[in-house]
Amino acid sequence: MQLRQLEYLVALARERHFARAAAACYVSQPSLSAAIRRLEHELRVPIVRRGRRYVVMMTLSLVRNYLPSHQVVLDGGWNIADCVARSYDLEGMHVGTVAAGRIGLAVLRRLAPFDVQLHYTDRHRLPEDVERELGLTFHPTAADMVPYCDVVTINAPLHPETEGLFGDKLLGRMKRGAYLINTARAKIADPDAVDRALRSGQLAGYAGDVWYPQPAPPDHPWRTMPHHGMTPHISGSSLSAQARYAAGTREILEAFFAGRAIRDEYLIVDGGALAGTGAHSYSVAN
Repeated sequence: MQLRQLEYLVALARERHFARAAAACYVSQPSLSAAIRRLEHELRVPIVRRGRRYVVMMTLSLVRNYLPSHQVVLDGGWNIADCVARSYDLEGMHVGTVAAGRIGLAVLRRLAPFDVQLHYTDRHRLPEDVERELGLTFHPTAADMVPYCDVVTINAPLHPETEGLFGDKLLGRMKRGAYLINTARAKIADPDAVDRALRSGQLAGYAGDVWYPQPAPPDHPWRTMPHHGMTPHISGSSLSAQARYAAGTREILEAFFAGRAIRDEYLIVDGGALAGTGAHSYSVAN
């Protein structure tokens, strides 16, 4: 490890934020991000936990009834009773993720400090030490998991096994009044079934940033269904994320032209076969 790399690690550990660490080292954030990725590749261990904080934000927005409460202010009102009529504490709830890969596991880690009971389902069971660390309960299928959960977050890829997974049948197995967060792929959830579940009270809220089709037409049911927190597809498009994408793309190209192996987390297919992340998330059958 070079002295400069050690300086970057110390700054990250001290500042716990890429932008502040970059400023402390007098480098740009993209340069720092690229340097850390190169170091991760050299050491073959993850240094920075990357994942979607957006899921946690949307969960809190729904459970605490933030969006309607904000609208009360915009409308010039101050009816606290209306604001809290659908507001709950996340603490003590049971939260589950459909898929616990890189993103799903990062979501679980970010939710753990809220003192919630964590559940997951995945094609690959996590190591026992990870389950013990986070107090995770494993379920073989989504149908097995959702009856236990107050909040369900979808972090799975879209393929024939997950397309339309959250339809009337699976939504009907969820706790009445549960919340569903989908920042994965829109087609994992049936749009009309979600609309019906919200209007009937089977779902207390639905949030996400993925639509089908995109851009969503003006008459898409998710634009007008009650108790939703939908946004355009923006969860992975922050300016900070775009800098990381650029650094990652550069790393992939440099590895390719230098004849070096591309890291598994970047690979979906290699040599005509599933590889890396692709081999973990998909099977030949799907």
